[in-house]
Amino acid sequence: MATKSGVVSQPADTDVALAGAIQHEHELSFWQAAELYPKAVGWSAFVSIGVIMLAFDPQIIGNMFAMPQFQKDFGFELDGKYVIPAAWQTGLSLGNPIGQVVGALFSAYPLELFGRKWTFFGCILLTACLVFIQFFARSLQVLLVGELLGGLVLGCFVVIGPTYASEVCPLALRGYMTSYTNLCFVTGQLLGNGVTAGTAQLENHWAYSIPFALQWFWVLIIIPGIFFIPESPWWLVRKGKIDDAKDALRRLSSSKVDVDATLAVIAETDRLELEMEAGSTYLDTIKGVNLRRTEISTGVYTTQVLSGIYLINFGTYFFEQAGLPSQESFYMGIGFLAVGWICTVISWFLIARFGRRRIFNVGLTVLIIMMFIIGILDSIPGRPSGVAWAESSLMLIWNGAYDLSVGPVTFVILGECSATRVRSKTIAVATAVQAVFGIAMTVAIPYMINPAEANMQGKLGYFFGGLGVICLVWAYFRIPETKGRTYEELDLLFDRKVPARQFKGYQVDVTAVPAQS
Repeated sequence: MATKSGVVSQPADTDVALAGAIQHEHELSFWQAAELYPKAVGWSAFVSIGVIMLAFDPQIIGNMFAMPQFQKDFGFELDGKYVIPAAWQTGLSLGNPIGQVVGALFSAYPLELFGRKWTFFGCILLTACLVFIQFFARSLQVLLVGELLGGLVLGCFVVIGPTYASEVCPLALRGYMTSYTNLCFVTGQLLGNGVTAGTAQLENHWAYSIPFALQWFWVLIIIPGIFFIPESPWWLVRKGKIDDAKDALRRLSSSKVDVDATLAVIAETDRLELEMEAGSTYLDTIKGVNLRRTEISTGVYTTQVLSGIYLINFGTYFFEQAGLPSQESFYMGIGFLAVGWICTVISWFLIARFGRRRIFNVGLTVLIIMMFIIGILDSIPGRPSGVAWAESSLMLIWNGAYDLSVGPVTFVILGECSATRVRSKTIAVATAVQAVFGIAMTVAIPYMINPAEANMQGKLGYFFGGLGVICLVWAYFRIPETKGRTYEELDLLFDRKVPARQFKGYQVDVTAVPAQS
């Protein structure tokens, strides 16, 4: 019923139950939450394996361009050496990200229609089939088809992973399990480098066939467990399957959890979004208050690209052009990803202690400063011999700083800023926009580095430093602090149009919502 102040109130008993459930979630520490929801952690990590597959594929393709046997089987002879035509290198590198744009946008439909579990299962089966094209490809044309079709499916995993994690984990675990997506990215890239390094010297088709075949390894791991994955209780509530949602919550938590109270919070959040006229179509992601939420999600994800992360895909080539010998460049490339993996794990301690907004903005500032230092070093007249090692070392540190901040916290913000009813679609839109910028960088960076083209070498630091400044200004005014907020609280904060810099201290009454006019 509506009060004189224009507030719609819930029945007193419901108010008390909801307030108690929300307060309990706020009070949970990490270890308490992990003890109460161990299966939610495990299943979230299991579903995120798809992101490892997504990162593995483009990494092995990029490394194959340097494989002698791949060059011989797919390239042409030039001055006594086999080379892959530049146009085909670009085409194969673009096949996966182009597929991701379409795949990410398409994924939201089966996610909403069939749920998270069965969409994940369908993508795994399709991946298993499409790897056959890559494995048996003996021409660049067939391989390109395999990469494009593979990208369509792999693009779905980066939407499924963080969506599922944000919906099955309680508040105290949400930041860790959504940022785990970044760790999966780095893991896939690191494994891709390790596998191709181990097979590169083989003198037959197995040099490149083994890396392709190893993608079936993940399929074999996932399929036996797919039937036991609990469906997202949030999706089940939206579909009116309350009993199934309760069963899913029981399977995701220990016996100590009050499933009825948790279910009541989910149902109330869904009711609140319906009252706010929050729909579940792509158009709804840019309507009303959701436009701001989609802008934030898209902005943080795109900042990853604009800050310079795509240099990782050309890391070894960048180090070579910076002046390092080939073997040292390869080792630096491995170290690049190893540092990223370690720093992503360390980032969980930062996420526990500091807010999302602070981690993102401070981290981005550090990345910008280091990029400008790299550019300045490259501008030293005569370019002393030590500059190459200095630039490469700074890039190594830059990558560590990225995986301590902007890298992992982006996925936390993605899960928290998107409304629950359009979460999969918001993440899909953000992924597609980020992939479009990624395609642009995939085309531009080789030309900017190539000695026969722009030959910018370390001066790329000026380029990415400048783009980073623009992103930092946007981030300061637009990214809110979402740490420690339930989804219902976030709905109310966005609905009341609270400025980003006031989110942290704003007091929210979760037992009342504004009346609709």
